[in-house]
Amino acid sequence: MATATRDYYDVLGVERNASEADIKKAYWDLARKYHPDVNPDDPSAESKFKEINEAYQVLSDEDKRARYDRFGPENGAGAGGGWSPDFGGFDPFGSIFDAFFGDSPFSRSARSGPARGHDLKQSVEITLEEAVAGVAKTVRVDRMGMCKSCGGEGTRPGTSRTTCPECGGRGQVQSVSSTPFGMFTRVTTCPRCNGEGRIIESPCEECRGAGHVRETVRLEVEVPAGVDTGARIRVRGEGDAGTFGGPPGDLWVYITVLPHSRFERDGNDLRIEVPISFAQAALGDELTIQAIDGVDVKVKVPAGAQSGDEYRVRGRGVPSLRGFGKGDMIVRVTVVTPTRLSARERELFQELAELQPGGARPSGGRKKKRQGLFGRARQV
Repeated sequence: MATATRDYYDVLGVERNASEADIKKAYWDLARKYHPDVNPDDPSAESKFKEINEAYQVLSDEDKRARYDRFGPENGAGAGGGWSPDFGGFDPFGSIFDAFFGDSPFSRSARSGPARGHDLKQSVEITLEEAVAGVAKTVRVDRMGMCKSCGGEGTRPGTSRTTCPECGGRGQVQSVSSTPFGMFTRVTTCPRCNGEGRIIESPCEECRGAGHVRETVRLEVEVPAGVDTGARIRVRGEGDAGTFGGPPGDLWVYITVLPHSRFERDGNDLRIEVPISFAQAALGDELTIQAIDGVDVKVKVPAGAQSGDEYRVRGRGVPSLRGFGKGDMIVRVTVVTPTRLSARERELFQELAELQPGGARPSGGRKKKRQGLFGRARQV
């Protein structure tokens, strides 16, 4: 038998003239604190928990408390004579833990209330031009909308919900069980009204009492300038309808920017590759390039340009989503080697090859006296 080593009033931390409500509240607070399942790393929690239960078993019973106040815990008066902590198949730890963390009058109410509708997702593809300029896109959304026939109440027009006869409108039902620790009341969600406290006797013919129906709507979504693939746009209140008068969810629009035929995006910069000829690279030139917004832009290529050189045009890129200016357009030139030459072009390239120091003479040029092996060796 577990014998209390302290005064039961001290165990529960209450005065000797404490009311029944004070004792009950102190017991539940301490039992919640010292329950072994809540304190798996504390080996003393179980013995402390049993001590608390023993004190409550006595002080919560009017007759036992009177004997305890008169005789104290000795001579069997504490727990009413032959009381023992042998629980006879009753698991106080599991049952009380269920009362704490399940549907109990001391835990979160199980009654259903207004619930927010679910958020929805929708994907939208846009072009790079649309990402740079911004665009309004029409999206199709399949969602659960509020029933217009009953206004979301679920009842036939002209009728209303009535109080649930099972739970009396509380949304919960109680069951009382007797344990070695006293009478325990377990509270669960009402199975008839599902915790709402009201039932529908005449359901709406349109939604069959659900309060919402499947619908398809088309919404115009403003896509701001500067968005990139992966960006999300939140459209408030355009998700599924809420239940029991709860607010609707939101619509999240996910953006995908399609690849472009000429430009490649690099953050807020736009890169473009432009081919130039040998003559343009050697002599320099002024290129005319159409920017992403359709405006022709002049780009000066200096004489002696090399393949891979880059030239930056300020402010011709993608605008910042935060509104702080624009990126740049970066022009990368690539010197293209011709694959077919006219007779005149070949002649000019041959002359150029003769003028350049150390240049190899192409085939088909003017003949030169052949040198012997030793002559070529001296030339090298």
